Amino acid sequence: METPVPAVFEPRGAETWRDPFPMYRALRDRDPVHHVPDNGEGKDYWVLSRFGHVLGAAVDARSFSSASGLTFAYGEMERLGLESPLVMMDPPEHTALRKLITARLTPRQVAALDPMLRGFVVERVERLRELGEADVVEVLARPLASLVVAHALGVPLEDRDRFARWTDAVVAASAGGDVLSAGDAVAEMFGYFGGLIEERRRAPRDDMVSALVHGRMAEPGRPEGVPVSMARILGVAFTMVTGGNDTIHGLLGGALELLTRHPDQRALLLEDPGRIPGGVVECLRLTSPVQGLARTTTRDVALEGRTIPAGRKVLLLYAAANRDPREFGPDAEECDVTRRVRRHVALSYGPHHCVGAALARLQGRLVLEEVLARCPEFRVDPEAGRFAEGPFVRRYESLPFAAEGGG
Repeated sequence: METPVPAVFEPRGAETWRDPFPMYRALRDRDPVHHVPDNGEGKDYWVLSRFGHVLGAAVDARSFSSASGLTFAYGEMERLGLESPLVMMDPPEHTALRKLITARLTPRQVAALDPMLRGFVVERVERLRELGEADVVEVLARPLASLVVAHALGVPLEDRDRFARWTDAVVAASAGGDVLSAGDAVAEMFGYFGGLIEERRRAPRDDMVSALVHGRMAEPGRPEGVPVSMARILGVAFTMVTGGNDTIHGLLGGALELLTRHPDQRALLLEDPGRIPGGVVECLRLTSPVQGLARTTTRDVALEGRTIPAGRKVLLLYAAANRDPREFGPDAEECDVTRRVRRHVALSYGPHHCVGAALARLQGRLVLEEVLARCPEFRVDPEAGRFAEGPFVRRYESLPFAAEGGG
């Protein structure tokens, strides 16, 4: 008889990310509104793990605020010393800035990137084929994510090697929960974007930075709107660098692992590539690269007979919610690329639904299409893979890939 897993939340990182799912199951089933008495700094926080509770908190920005940071640490914004980036803003200010960003990421604009990104993916998959065995994160996932973010922000081709180096440092530090440990990279990146902002002010181009520099945010009583501050633009750049990389690293590594572990699901995609877009959504649901982010209660919140006091951090455990049978049925923890997923929280939901969601799905689709077409018998080795540090993002830092099956 198996020993029951205790319904206790313990932050994961690196090797302990390998299998957090029994813990999530125990929390969902036995303590869905879980109280953690000490965050390591002598302060408590709460954890929500059921889909209905997580979704409800995600859409209720009035009761669950993002303005005090997204980790279970208190005083996060003060330590960072930054003006709040997009993900740490609440409506209506958040809504006004988000509107300018999403205007640059419409479905038509994202679809127009397909030929350019497909060419890059094909070249990288062919490199994997030639190598036979390689690290798929290093060869494909990391450079693809960096390319997409750089292109969206308008980083010129000649500067993208520098941008990729800063990105690697910032993403690693952010995943570890200590952005300040990448202080030099952050300073260099912000200095670079400060110059790019001034350049786009003089000579705008068709990119995100230009749209923000010349855009105006809606503000009550100001029909003409207000300019977007440099600090806000830098915050958007920072958010896109961290969020864009975390999501794609986690999604691609996780999707290739799922298709290696479930050859029957791979066979369904090979039989009908038209299933791949739905398969990407299923992989997003199961991998949930950002396993959870926190909010802060603005009022007392009653759930499941418990009361979360105002002013407390609450971790929305997206990865647990996305495997909740109450929402996805009794086979919620199984991979089914034909599943009709009505909604999920892998990219959050409501006001903070990921602005790059369409970009993430596009990258996932292109990679699965080209890997399956060119390496239909590929395999990855999850046991030899290495997970990144950090308590919020579950992603492979390295993952061995073999273009042919066997072994």
